[in-house]
Amino acid sequence: MKVGAIIAAAGFGRRMKADRPKQLLVLNGTPIIIHTIRKFDASPVIDYIIVTAPRESVQEVRELVESSGFRKTVLVVEGGERRQDSVAAGLAHLQAGTDIVAVHDGVRPFVPTEDIENVVRQAERSGAAILGVPIVETVKQVEKDVVESTLTREHLVLAQTPQVFRTEILKEAFDRALQDEYYGTDESSLVERLGHPVAIVRGSERNIKITRPTELTLARAFLDEENAEQKHDSAQPKESE
Repeated sequence: MKVGAIIAAAGFGRRMKADRPKQLLVLNGTPIIIHTIRKFDASPVIDYIIVTAPRESVQEVRELVESSGFRKTVLVVEGGERRQDSVAAGLAHLQAGTDIVAVHDGVRPFVPTEDIENVVRQAERSGAAILGVPIVETVKQVEKDVVESTLTREHLVLAQTPQVFRTEILKEAFDRALQDEYYGTDESSLVERLGHPVAIVRGSERNIKITRPTELTLARAFLDEENAEQKHDSAQPKESE
């Protein structure tokens, strides 16, 4: 199986209230997008990576990628106005023979590599799979600031990325959406329109999407924890053969 990853990183992120795209903001001296690419570069199930970047930042992202020493091929292409347009641009650059496509948010740098592998393996079996986590808060459906009903949490999950599909299924979903002039909130919603079942694979609460300043603060804490864990692991004596 040949697996390509499309990392959607062409948005600007108005909610971050920063003067540059949120994926280029720095965490401990390294842009968020580079932290994200590292997870896919380290994943044993990913063969190559495509990054969609804002038009004005394509060259900057290419230079960041070139200087980061990734082991795998990382292609940076221009994205579109909306996420769906950006992923479509990534699909147009898939390598020949790509069987599986994993689509990930450029500002989710803490996805565990084991979660990437788990959702890819599930997509190989079923054709479509996404990461998701159960909702622990009570969810209300409202209309004009008035509660209409309380939704049953047992049937709700928070969708995460990567969202992974057999290539032919995802391309068909995008072709249908283009034909119908339909824009979905994620890739799964496009595949769901085809009537194809999408499996849920349990994700991690650490796999946050950095969209607001408060999440940037949380991301710094997560990164400090990851660095501490890596130092601890490297300090452990290796077992003698």
